[in-house]
Amino acid sequence: MARSDEDLSGWTIRPRPSREPMRGRLVRVEPFDIGTHAADLFEAYRRDTEGALWAYLPYGPFADIDAYREHARTVMAGDDPYFHSIVDLSTGKAVGVASLMRIVPEHGVIEVGHICYSPLLQRTPGATEAMYLMASRVFDELGYRRYEWKCNDANAASKRAAERLGFSFEGIFRKHLVVKEKNRDTAWFSITDDEWPRLREAFETWLDPANFDDKGNQRRSLQSLTAMALDAAKSG
Repeated sequence: MARSDEDLSGWTIRPRPSREPMRGRLVRVEPFDIGTHAADLFEAYRRDTEGALWAYLPYGPFADIDAYREHARTVMAGDDPYFHSIVDLSTGKAVGVASLMRIVPEHGVIEVGHICYSPLLQRTPGATEAMYLMASRVFDELGYRRYEWKCNDANAASKRAAERLGFSFEGIFRKHLVVKEKNRDTAWFSITDDEWPRLREAFETWLDPANFDDKGNQRRSLQSLTAMALDAAKSG
């Protein structure tokens, strides 16, 4: 059946994201709070001594905590983008952020963006768990139809991350934005609600402690699991 033939007679406007924290085994994802999280985040980001974290974001790096707090007050305090802090449960400290943004309840569309993982979070199972928790909120809790990921087409790492997490590439918006006095062509990716049940199973299989040996090495890659999940979703 073509998507244009999908019966949506029972569709209702979806709720906006709540302020309830999302708790996993490794991390907790909770609404950003400047008093609770700003100092931890600034200290975690300082570990990136070359400023690579900020290469494709429209802000940063920040010279000091006061500059970061001012950024937080002006950019991170609203409800769209709705910033969340990612808290490492082993330390209780915030080690990264991500936001739910471009929220369109009428059509059930939402984007994950402004992802900024400190070196303490990068390439850890907790980093993946945070993305799983946010996707689960979008689909399982809120009942949205489409979850988007967009990035600078020059940002190869972000594009690899999107595909690893099960987002499907959709195309390039050429000359889409001007960011830090440079052109940005934007790569678009998405997950849809019909794909999510199998992708959820892929995430849960990968995050299971049994998927890691006693040295913390993965037995099966998330990339392979999400690729199989998408193939299964397409075949029905």
